[in-house]
Amino acid sequence: MSKTMSPYDLIITGGHLITMDAAVPDGPATVAVRDGRIADVLPAGRELPPAADVLDAGGALVLPGLVDAHRHTWQSATRHFGLDWSLMDYLGAAFLRLGPAFRPADVHAATLLGALGAIEAGITTLVDWAHIQNTPEHSDAAVAALRESGIRAVFAYGWPQTDPMRWVGDSDAVLPDDVHRVRAGLSDDSARVTMALAARGPEMSRASAVKRDLELARALGLRATMHLSNAGSLTQLDTLGLLDETITIVHACGCGDDELKLAADLGVTAAVSPLIELTMPGLGTPATGRLKAAGMVTGLSVDTEIATSGDLFAQMRAALAQHRQSGHPEPLSARDLLAMATAGGAAAAGLGDRTGSITPGKRADLIVVATGGAATAPVVEPAASLVLGGHPGLVRDVMVEGRLLKRDGVLLGPLREALDAAVRTQEHLREAAPEVFPAL
Repeated sequence: MSKTMSPYDLIITGGHLITMDAAVPDGPATVAVRDGRIADVLPAGRELPPAADVLDAGGALVLPGLVDAHRHTWQSATRHFGLDWSLMDYLGAAFLRLGPAFRPADVHAATLLGALGAIEAGITTLVDWAHIQNTPEHSDAAVAALRESGIRAVFAYGWPQTDPMRWVGDSDAVLPDDVHRVRAGLSDDSARVTMALAARGPEMSRASAVKRDLELARALGLRATMHLSNAGSLTQLDTLGLLDETITIVHACGCGDDELKLAADLGVTAAVSPLIELTMPGLGTPATGRLKAAGMVTGLSVDTEIATSGDLFAQMRAALAQHRQSGHPEPLSARDLLAMATAGGAAAAGLGDRTGSITPGKRADLIVVATGGAATAPVVEPAASLVLGGHPGLVRDVMVEGRLLKRDGVLLGPLREALDAAVRTQEHLREAAPEVFPAL
């Protein structure tokens, strides 16, 4: 049957679904995709409907694509060399030395590589926390890379890294007016690449700048995402009348339980980065359990690949280990962690209406995870198998809006181009900041 005669563009059959939607049961079923959306979830055993393409997920798990709710993707070309850094080491190197040296081509290279790495690991949605607005060309390079990668992305516009102390600390600086041009270019809020504002928040600027940033976000119709970890910061935002459902707080490590409950009741969402929070001195203790106890919808995030793993399976395990070690009474199950990596992250990104669960009508952002190998089989409890045994190598297929970006374990994007460009970025940084970026 030709594609024009097929009722579906693609069907995914033979897999065990983990839907993350209480109204759509888990278990063996067929997912049918039409025009980039989940058209139907059909019971197993039914005769397969005609489709232009068939993806056999036999012996595998099918679930919504993972959502990274906060990643500084422009740093992905400098992966992993900050393993032993403290927070102050990171801030000094990344922002005082590397950030000013980044050219638009470097932003493009790193963002493309980071987005492809996310796809490789089963991440279909990425909040690109891009505080590298050195010039308009830097912003354009990041947006272009996100579009080229095929990932669903929220481009979170931040501030320049040129003269970085002008923008943070005791700053009252006005964000570049170019934000209006970027918003005009990302005006379609239903598109695959959309926009948010990476606001500075009360711990990175004066109250006047915080108010101005959040009022700007509202005037432009944007969500705001901000780093926020100190006790009293949420109370300060509430006193200023700035807390509402359009805000996502990142980390929240030192926020008080009463503040978290206040923010949760106002619809504020959160993004935690448990692995880097545990391993980078100065960031604080992950607030995962306290956020859940407060009732705050929470997503998982990588933060920066300079000093952590770029996959959410590692983040789920780190969150689980820290929570169990802390003795916090709030239960945290494998299902809770998967919710943070899917539906919770989608909500924190402002995209809960289009991704994060296998729900008819939502975009077909889906992954197939192999579980039949010696390291994972036999599967007894699918969610636990994903949390404890999942890794990027098991992610067999990845699609965004029904378009396959990884198939049968092979990434289909421009990886060679991204790797070559990342090497050129590293060569440039070794010349521009030799005291920070190491020679091989």
